[in-house]
Amino acid sequence: MKSLTPAPDEQTNAWRILHDAKAGVWVDHFDGRWLVQTRESRFPDYLRKLSEGIATSLYWRPRDKAAATAPELVAGDPVEERFPVSENGAQFQIDYSAGYSSGIYLDKRLNRKRVGEAAREGQRILNTFAYTGGFSVMAARAGAITTTIDLSRTYLDWTWENFEANGLDREAHYGVKGDTFEWLKTFARQGRSFHGIVLDPPTFSRQKKGKFSTDSDYAGLAALAAGVVEPGGWILACANTHRLFPDQFERDVIRGVAAAGRDVVSIERLPMPPEFHDDEYLKSLWVVVG
Repeated sequence: MKSLTPAPDEQTNAWRILHDAKAGVWVDHFDGRWLVQTRESRFPDYLRKLSEGIATSLYWRPRDKAAATAPELVAGDPVEERFPVSENGAQFQIDYSAGYSSGIYLDKRLNRKRVGEAAREGQRILNTFAYTGGFSVMAARAGAITTTIDLSRTYLDWTWENFEANGLDREAHYGVKGDTFEWLKTFARQGRSFHGIVLDPPTFSRQKKGKFSTDSDYAGLAALAAGVVEPGGWILACANTHRLFPDQFERDVIRGVAAAGRDVVSIERLPMPPEFHDDEYLKSLWVVVG
């Protein structure tokens, strides 16, 4: 059995405390509230003792992507409303009743930190497929002017809740509901550009004009982003899939940038947080575009 991972730093109380892909057990620690996911359709009872003195609540659900239901309480105090957690000093709202995901993907912690470190006062940062706006929060905290795109009005509203939790003025930022691919084309027609762009698409999605898969279609997405990034600006490209190998992903992104008539000045592979050991499904590239 894997051992528990301690908190990564004093400014973070939300992290993957147990990651055992071989056994099919994953535990996220949200400020003392555990969210357990398992490959098997039963709760691992050994976690009850393991959580003593660490967790105030134990919630669980099978890790079935078709199971978009809220997790069930196994032990401890019920979580009946949204609550805040800290990550790298930023605040994010967590909601256990929200379905498959609870408000923040913990495997992107280092990526969010990188965006916060790269963003500068007054820069324009675009966050696509934004979910609850974690990258937007980090960029806005650094003084950047953010534009957040998501298909869901619910998630855009959640993004503004996260802004408010961090004392950020939502009126100084932009939120647009709709399809990222169409908005990138619109921005290009309008002559709008950004100093930094976050691409964090779902592994698979259907669009009005077809479908998208990170395994086969990422070059086209990278091309659209490269068409609206400032010279010397950056693209954070993420792909959440086991099937796409790192070398192929890098080639796809480079091919997309070239298709937009732009040059790759530099490209860097970003690591996952260390607690996600032996399970490198998330690929992340930091691409500076000329």
